[in-house]
Amino acid sequence: MTLSLKPLTGDGSPPVEGSYPQAVEVTGATRWLFLSGQIPVTPDGSLATDFRGQCDQVWANVETQLVAAGMTMDNLVKVTTFLADRRHALENREARLKWLAGRQPALTVIVTGLFEAGWMVEIEAVAAG
Repeated sequence: MTLSLKPLTGDGSPPVEGSYPQAVEVTGATRWLFLSGQIPVTPDGSLATDFRGQCDQVWANVETQLVAAGMTMDNLVKVTTFLADRRHALENREARLKWLAGRQPALTVIVTGLFEAGWMVEIEAVAAG
């Protein structure tokens, strides 16, 4: 059976801001990949000082883990983004739209404190294949 991801938004659901479904139905999955929180640190240990740089690095780190499992962004089922500050919400959405390029995994964004004071964003995800 071929993997199929079907975005769903039930009748009577509240409106969403941005481009994401209320749910994602997965069929045909034989493998699941659970990505730990991906941090905005490069392989050499450096950290961008601006939000967009950190956001792009986190997404690159997500993609690296997917590739290690023989998957791509097409396999993402659920993405949870942790922001250190609500003021980065719009930039986060713009980066997410760029990296997901029309893909619609289920999404959650949480504004919270992060493990390291310099981190502005962290992303964990679930993929299926």
